[in-house]
Amino acid sequence: MKYMITWNERPQGTPIEYENAQKRILEVFSPWKAPANFKIESFVIGSVIGRYMLMECDDPLEVHKFCSMLPAFRFEARPVVPVADAIRVELEAMAYRDGLRSK
Repeated sequence: MKYMITWNERPQGTPIEYENAQKRILEVFSPWKAPANFKIESFVIGSVIGRYMLMECDDPLEVHKFCSMLPAFRFEARPVVPVADAIRVELEAMAYRDGLRSK
């Protein structure tokens, strides 16, 4: 299954608490290695806000584990499909609905 994982920093307290959170994030994330079943297609950071990873993984628990690793962030992991596949099944669904009208 492909996932688009996005995350943003949770609001922090004082500036020093924010600085400490940033240090901890780097401390936790720096040694992280993607599991063997993570196929990362894109891993980028927005210029001001937002982090994005387009990846494929056959184990949703590994995705959950990744999203649980850094509690200073609010994660969203959404299953995604290629546009061509989505269009194909949408056309199939439309044909099914249209077939119901004629009966």
